Amino acid sequence: MLVLITYDVSTIDSGGAKRLRKVSKICQNYGQRVQHSVFECVVDSTQFASLKIELSKVINEDRDSLRFYRLGDNYKSKVEHLGVKESISIEDPLIF
Repeated sequence: MLVLITYDVSTIDSGGAKRLRKVSKICQNYGQRVQHSVFECVVDSTQFASLKIELSKVINEDRDSLRFYRLGDNYKSKVEHLGVKESISIEDPLIF
C-alpha cells in the first residue's frame, strides 16, 4: 500500500532539529521524499506498523505532528503531479 507521511517538527528548541533529522531519516528508509516534509512510502501492513512505532519513539507529541494517509494498493490512479521535481517510481529499481 502507498502511505503518504507528512510531518511538522517544532525546531524552536535544540532538540527539535535533532528530532527533525531523525524523522526524515526514518522516512527515507521506507520511501522517497516528495516535498520537504512529505514522503511517499510503499509498505505492507507490518512495515507500516514498524514505521509508526519508530516515528512515535522520536517525536515529541506535545510539540510535533505526524499524519499518515493510507492510499492503498490502487494508488497510481489517485496521485497526480504538476510542476518540477517529478518523482521517480517507488516500485522501480534504483540504478546509480
